[in-house]
Amino acid sequence: MKWLFKNKTRAFWILQTIGWLGFGLARTFNGLAHGREPAYVYPSIVAMITGFLLTLILRSVFSTIRDRPLPHVASVAVALTVLLSLIFSTIETIGHVEFYDPYWRPRGLQFLANALLDAYVLLTWTALYFGINYYLLVQEEREKVLKATSMAHQAQLKMLRYQLNPHFLFNTLNAISTLVMDRDSKNANGMLRKLSDFLRYTLVNEPTQKVTLDQELHALQLYLDIEKVRFVERLVITEDIDDDARQALIPSLILQPLIENAIKYAIAPSEEGGLIALSAKIEKGQLILKIRDDGPGLDGETAPESVTSSGVGIPNTRERLKQIYDENHSFNLHNLESGGLEVIIIIPCEYREVPGGGKDGKNSNHIGR
Repeated sequence: MKWLFKNKTRAFWILQTIGWLGFGLARTFNGLAHGREPAYVYPSIVAMITGFLLTLILRSVFSTIRDRPLPHVASVAVALTVLLSLIFSTIETIGHVEFYDPYWRPRGLQFLANALLDAYVLLTWTALYFGINYYLLVQEEREKVLKATSMAHQAQLKMLRYQLNPHFLFNTLNAISTLVMDRDSKNANGMLRKLSDFLRYTLVNEPTQKVTLDQELHALQLYLDIEKVRFVERLVITEDIDDDARQALIPSLILQPLIENAIKYAIAPSEEGGLIALSAKIEKGQLILKIRDDGPGLDGETAPESVTSSGVGIPNTRERLKQIYDENHSFNLHNLESGGLEVIIIIPCEYREVPGGGKDGKNSNHIGR
């Protein structure tokens, strides 16, 4: 159906040809079934060609009036169909006399009955013409709505994804400035390179694009290397990533706001610093991601939705997951008995398809490699 109606002009000629060929064959077989001679095929051909040409006239007129008010279209369609059915019946009679039955001269009610049958055929064609055009119009409007919805969906995802915390940039630039003032050009250049790579990663990957967990961890390492310049030994990161989870696909930059949130609320306020643990594994076709810190966690009066990092963080991540996976995901956070906060993300386990089948096991898109 999509191929047929992709080009409306092509669809019309295909349906027009098939329809009138079917009409001619049906008329011929019906006549032969009622004892007509084989020569009855000739008036059937005349009727088929006549109907084909007359409906081209209908199409030409209908294409100019179909956007007008319904009463106007209906009155023109009925009047023109009645007129052409009389012409149809007259030409059909001539064809009958010429090729088959020279003594058939329908008059009065007999001619009217034949004209009504032809009118029925043309009215059926008219109904199909407007019905198919209305169907195509509805499909076009539906595609426009879906396209507009998709564009709005992507715009919302971009808005959420590109809300990079300005404090991170300010702190990073201040740290670089300090290194320059201390004439530590080597570390300053290294920090600038990491910041450049990280910002390039945030801009190159579309918010609707999914990357492998391994790629995401590499970008996350760039971010953490920058933060470690500020916190030095106060920031400790551990990873427990299953091998089969490394090539699983996740939304780009879905973990960074959560890590940033943990640094702000668990590491920065503590003089001793703290630990952030990241783990990933696959169970029953689901990718389970966990981020745990040993900070103060949430107090009893703090709602999870209110934990933010300058407008980015948990609410941002929650909304992105909802936009991408709808209800097919889980996002939870809770205080640990030993202290600290744990965030758990469960999403469908997906892999990038490669030619020949199987999953992509390469890390070809890693930044800086």
